[in-house]
Amino acid sequence: MKRHIFSAIKNDLVRKMILVTGPRQVGKTHLAKMMMPEFTSAQYLNFDVPADADVIRSRSWPLRCELLIFDELHKMHEWKQYLKGVFDGRDQGQAILVTGSARMETFRQAGESLAGRYFHFHLLPFSVRELAGEMSPGEALAQLNTLGGFPEPFLSGSADHAARWRSQYYTDLVREDILEFGRVNELRVMKILLEMLRSRTGSPLSFKAIAEDLQVAPQTVRRYVSILESLYIVFLVRPFHRNVARAILKEPKLYFYDTGLVIGDEGARLENTFAVSLLKHVRFINDTTAKGLLLAYLRTKEGREVDFVLVEGETVRELIEVKTADANPAPALIYFKERFFNTARCVQAVMHLRREQCLSCVEIREAASYLAELDA
Repeated sequence: MKRHIFSAIKNDLVRKMILVTGPRQVGKTHLAKMMMPEFTSAQYLNFDVPADADVIRSRSWPLRCELLIFDELHKMHEWKQYLKGVFDGRDQGQAILVTGSARMETFRQAGESLAGRYFHFHLLPFSVRELAGEMSPGEALAQLNTLGGFPEPFLSGSADHAARWRSQYYTDLVREDILEFGRVNELRVMKILLEMLRSRTGSPLSFKAIAEDLQVAPQTVRRYVSILESLYIVFLVRPFHRNVARAILKEPKLYFYDTGLVIGDEGARLENTFAVSLLKHVRFINDTTAKGLLLAYLRTKEGREVDFVLVEGETVRELIEVKTADANPAPALIYFKERFFNTARCVQAVMHLRREQCLSCVEIREAASYLAELDA
């Protein structure tokens, strides 16, 4: 199955170097290898393989290689400077594709600049839109809610296999990546934090309250959550406010890239699946255009809340409320639409819905059908 970013990457490879980042085991290597038949000659090199590492260091790949693929290159010392040299010295028309996970995501922060030499793409777990050609939207959403969107557990079709995969996956992340990436000595506290967060998805996150439970400083919790973000385990959705600085100071909501990790009822898992799908939609648009779309949520001091909003610049384009079965328009949707965002599209996405309709300027949509219409 070709991933949603395949065609966009293929088109951009003729223009610039392509960097693809995403969680571990989300399918980056598979995507890269599927690109190889599109070129007359292609070379895949994984820095984790000693023989490939020797080829990378000596730059001894075949002459007239049309596509060079570097995997795990961020583990090489001064990899950005190396890439800059390879890109600047490449043969005319040679395409370069680089894949990596958490470490590669930090390429902007320090060291040799790659400015002007690359396009960046995010590869995230499966979505209803991406699976539309393989199964019905309703079936895709039900399986994503149960198995999560990572390829191996999803394609296994087995809840038992998915649980075994997930246990090993997160054990490895905590033991290896978190320790190496964040230099965190308190692995026990990190494990407890990760377990606590599993039952808090979709709720405003109080770093102070969590810090009290863990008996650590709030700043320590913020640092740990930041590490989990960097490793593509969780992501934060912040409240929208025209003053971005004020929005950052307010409590974010936390979601997992892997819905299968969520502890909660069908509604909690559904909201997490929507969060991942909307994030994927936003990142795909931002990776392929210059729109600068933002995923956020709305909440007033009085407790009125809308699950998600899509913002372009300072303009709210869409308000989205997620429900398992309630087909009555959410009062908060109508409140925000009438008072603040009268030009925005309002959608209430319902998983179990008899029929779609429009009530009080709110589109009551079947959740799976709505997700199938996203861009990614």
